[in-house]
Amino acid sequence: MTTQIDAEDLHRLIANGTVKVLDGSWALDGTDMRALHEQCHIPGAQFFDIEVVSDHSTELPHMAPSPKQFAQAVGRLGISEQDHVVIYDRQGLFSAARVWWTFHIMGHKSVQVLRGGLPAWKAAGLRIEGGVPVVAEVAYTPRPLAEKIIGLKSLLGCSERFLVLDARSRARFEGTVPEPRAGLRSGHMPGSRSLPFGELIRDGALKSVAELREIFAGAGVGGNATVVTSCGSGVTAAILSMALAETGHTSALLYDGSWAEWGQEGLGTPVATGAA
Repeated sequence: MTTQIDAEDLHRLIANGTVKVLDGSWALDGTDMRALHEQCHIPGAQFFDIEVVSDHSTELPHMAPSPKQFAQAVGRLGISEQDHVVIYDRQGLFSAARVWWTFHIMGHKSVQVLRGGLPAWKAAGLRIEGGVPVVAEVAYTPRPLAEKIIGLKSLLGCSERFLVLDARSRARFEGTVPEPRAGLRSGHMPGSRSLPFGELIRDGALKSVAELREIFAGAGVGGNATVVTSCGSGVTAAILSMALAETGHTSALLYDGSWAEWGQEGLGTPVATGAA
């Protein structure tokens, strides 16, 4: 299954009642995306909050939930492990990729992202609605793929084994601008490569497979090193992970803590600046 689906194809699935749609919108500036969802969303879509459905035992933002927490949250949305799930966001392609990745690491087989997100749906002239859909809770059985996540300890001291792709802007990567979150140093993990997520996107969707493969090859993907995606807090790293999956590269790991963890002041992790 490809990682993306077009608006017209999703429209047909909704008409046939063979899909569950989730709005995975999130914004770094704290915009109330749930409120916006209740004002305007794809018919039948429910809101998936990456802040709520996350690990609250850590101060790191929106870390992956436990399988139990995920199962409870998704079950309350009326979704079973057999359902075809399509996720979108209001930006085009941003946080929907994080929700896609969350379903992926929970072993969900049939999950896609709406190509172009809500803007593409509106551009196609398709119907939108407001309110909160009422659904019946179901049981969800996750099949977690814990090996798809990598942590700080695994990355420290083993840099030669990994090719870390950093999805943040080049200015943040090079350390020429401050981080948007307080308490973080500027720069990047020594040995990592800069690959801003925007370079993989055109018109709110992933570029063609051929273009993505060329971009990844230029970033060093294809050697013996295990690919690790990273960003500010694990959201746009998921766009890189999704793009890798679109090209058939399914063995990449995501560093969930990302720069929100590695870049902490006083943590003592090595930090480099400048181009790489």
